[in-house]
Amino acid sequence: MGDFYVRYYTGHQGRHGHEFLEFEYSRGRLRYANNSNYRNDSLIRKEMFVGPLVVEQLRELIEESEIIREDDEKWPEKNVGGKQELEIRIGNQHISFETAKIGALVDVQDSEDPEGLRVFYYLVQDLKCLIFSLINLHFKIKPI
Repeated sequence: MGDFYVRYYTGHQGRHGHEFLEFEYSRGRLRYANNSNYRNDSLIRKEMFVGPLVVEQLRELIEESEIIREDDEKWPEKNVGGKQELEIRIGNQHISFETAKIGALVDVQDSEDPEGLRVFYYLVQDLKCLIFSLINLHFKIKPI
């Protein structure tokens, strides 16, 4: 399998303080944190260990997206609206991206690098979907 690590962060400083969502996978351990502060919500932190099939799926999502070939130089820079970060290490390849929060696909199309940002956007959507599914399956979180 080799060395494999992925971390995603999206957040901003708003009227409710530092609001963010973050997840990180490393060496079998998946960590998740969500701090919305909205209506006095508290910080949610979850941690679990995942098996080789989940890791394989996570790795496959990343490799098939071909995000490793992208460059964030022409992507929108972080701003008052917030930022997103994605860091990936697969074997001897290591990449790290930082861009503004993407509200909708139109933000991607209007950027200087719509193709590269589209790869990032869809990969992040896929990763979030997988992580949220794992969290919900493992912890049975139900909204109030």
